[in-house]
Amino acid sequence: MKAPPSVITHHTGEAVARIDPLWWSWRGAHGGHAAAVALSAVQDRVGTERSGPVRALTTHYLSPVDTRPLALSVTVPSAGRRASTCTFTAAQGGRPVLVGSAVFGPVRPGPSYEGKTAPDVPAAADCRPLELPGQLVPFAKQVEIRPATDSLPLAGGEDAELVAWVRFADDRPLDAGAVVTLTDVLPPALYVRWRTPRPVPTAELTVHFTDALDGGTLEGWALVRIRTEQAGSGWAVDDSAVWAAEGRLLAVARQARVVQEARDPDSRDGSPDRGDASVGEDLTHSVDAALSGGVSDGL
Repeated sequence: MKAPPSVITHHTGEAVARIDPLWWSWRGAHGGHAAAVALSAVQDRVGTERSGPVRALTTHYLSPVDTRPLALSVTVPSAGRRASTCTFTAAQGGRPVLVGSAVFGPVRPGPSYEGKTAPDVPAAADCRPLELPGQLVPFAKQVEIRPATDSLPLAGGEDAELVAWVRFADDRPLDAGAVVTLTDVLPPALYVRWRTPRPVPTAELTVHFTDALDGGTLEGWALVRIRTEQAGSGWAVDDSAVWAAEGRLLAVARQARVVQEARDPDSRDGSPDRGDASVGEDLTHSVDAALSGGVSDGL
């Protein structure tokens, strides 16, 4: 399957999208996926054939995005030969849930430099799959994640960094929207240091794209790294990078995250839930299985 799981209907300057419930995260739609949906609306509004590929995307998360229709309003305050800037607001039930902006720019002659090389890790075929518990992050069923280092979520490690091979279950190509999703697809890097999960929602996410996608989309696995640069006072700063399988950098991202307390065993949206302790046990079991080879080969 190549089509994204969200349907977008466009009107003049506006679009209506619906988030597939398969892309649900802890307390709302997966943040990277919601940003990718917004990007799709912006791309259609600005017309990338005229403005060029997307170079940067910033998304502010005002409240969790749910599965109700997502009304997106897009404006283009600046459209020039060198760059075009778009702003967007996404609302549900008449209230804004996302605001942001995107920068587009045509392909131009200029110097090349590769300053962020891919980590030296085993190939995806040599790494074991990690199955995240569906009740913690339902969207994890839409991707296959294969950790490429010894660092694993909820393993009580030292460094807040995760590196993993990731591919989509529906074999979608690695276009700009898919790359946005991948920048946010791994657990928060602080999970490496913890043994009990807790919500760490994103307040703001900015993605900068390289020119690797200027010639079209790519296929297959991507290598994703996320690490926490600093955490304190209930906030964390996470940096992430996405490389193609052959090692070319596709995008870098930074997000501001709110570090919340571990949940009570009450519901997400008012329905009974097994709570953090039980979910943590499930994720710990998944980690143990990955280490021992007990997880199936996945896709």
